[in-house]
Amino acid sequence: MGDLFEFDDVDAFTTGALGSPGQRAFFLQVRSDGRRVTVKCEKQQVDALTQYLTRLLSDLPVPPDRPLPQALELVHPLDPVAFVAGSMGLAFDRDLDRFVVVIEEFVRPDEETGEVDPAAAEDRGRVRMHLTRGQAVAFVEHGEVVVAAGRPSCQWCGLPMDPDGHGCPRMN
Repeated sequence: MGDLFEFDDVDAFTTGALGSPGQRAFFLQVRSDGRRVTVKCEKQQVDALTQYLTRLLSDLPVPPDRPLPQALELVHPLDPVAFVAGSMGLAFDRDLDRFVVVIEEFVRPDEETGEVDPAAAEDRGRVRMHLTRGQAVAFVEHGEVVVAAGRPSCQWCGLPMDPDGHGCPRMN
């Protein structure tokens, strides 16, 4: 069985990116009681997580508190990275008044068959955590800033543009 990291009480859950726009590497990081797990991910995963959290938060009362902005900075060094994120799950547990976030390790499918080896899928790493509503709101606000700090999107196709433009598929 792969590594399972469980966090019932989270001190901080955040995201960040290193590198210049167009070359950035994205990370998710959870910290609790002196433990820290960092997972490499894609910009689109951070964006999807912030959007889904936003939708769930819209149905809930405004949280009474949220973490200090300093808690949302990645703690360095980022190594070792636990794994590269694959699928993510998100739910709200009303009894606990907590969001449950599960991040699973990406398992590369076989190049010939396109199938994932069942043993490798069973052995993938996982991070499971419980977030307060305040932590979720802070993650969303910070995640939106991190995602937006990259290359601007093309007004026609939505793809990222380099400083010298890009070959827009909608303009051909």
